[in-house]
Amino acid sequence: MYESGFFLLVALAVIVVAILAKGIYIVPQQHAYVVERLGKFNAVLQPGLSFIIPFIDRVCYRHMLKEVPLDIPSQICITKDNTQLQVDGILYFQVTDPRLASYGSSDYVLAISQLAQTTLRSVIGRMELDKTFEERNAINSAVVAALDEAAVNWGVKVLRYEIKDLAPPREIIQAMQRQITAEREKRAVIAESEGRMQEQINLAYGDRQAAINQSEGERQAAINQSEGERQAAINRAQGEAEAILLVANATAQAITAVAEAARKEGGHEAINLKVAEQYVQAFGQLAQKGNTLILPSNLSDIAGLVGTAMSMVKTENTAAQGIAQVQANKQN
Repeated sequence: MYESGFFLLVALAVIVVAILAKGIYIVPQQHAYVVERLGKFNAVLQPGLSFIIPFIDRVCYRHMLKEVPLDIPSQICITKDNTQLQVDGILYFQVTDPRLASYGSSDYVLAISQLAQTTLRSVIGRMELDKTFEERNAINSAVVAALDEAAVNWGVKVLRYEIKDLAPPREIIQAMQRQITAEREKRAVIAESEGRMQEQINLAYGDRQAAINQSEGERQAAINQSEGERQAAINRAQGEAEAILLVANATAQAITAVAEAARKEGGHEAINLKVAEQYVQAFGQLAQKGNTLILPSNLSDIAGLVGTAMSMVKTENTAAQGIAQVQANKQN
């Protein structure tokens, strides 16, 4: 009797522990559990230790609040210029409202995937082929905006969408390659012609600059030459003037010296003798240098010639005295 009562208590304790354990939940970080009470939404269990009423409350949905990458299946899209494109992408979303994520859609992941495909076809259908390669960011932004507006009712936030690949048909790729090759050849021809034109411009400019430099050099050389000739003429004129002045000064000094000597005692006799000697010497040289001999009419009257010379000496003496007086006045 005692043993049966003990086993009954143990069984009751086990049942109680099992019931209590069924009402204890430990929610991991970045997760949320949706609890229904008697089939109706009751609460959202946050991360940590939580308690519910067994058999009355029930955890119906478990959501992860992390950012989730969703691969969008590849699909064929038609561009505005009727070109087929094989497009696939990847979508990033996050559950922001566990209640709406549980009751807003039966399968929000499928809903997001299908809406992303239809939105992508619509956006690409409004663009030409060349624009689809240039406007990837615009396509991504348009898909995110359309999905985010619809996903509000599903408790989901669409973070971003990225196109992984845009693959046109092989014929289009080959045509694009030929177009690129032709465009590059065109640019090469244009660049080569521009290079030749620039080279000719540089050459013409160099010739022009060389001609300018040469003419400028010749002009400067002519100026320098004329300046040199002018300075040389000035120097010659100054030299000749100084030479004339020196000769004049020497002549004046000589005449002054002769006058001084004539005023001394015996000066006139010495001058007479010197004049007679020079007269005879000059007459002798005249007879030696030519075949024709010119004789003065008064050859026998040497004294008369000497007297005439002395009268000239006296005149020169007077002139010398005048010159000496002028120079003395200048010095005073």
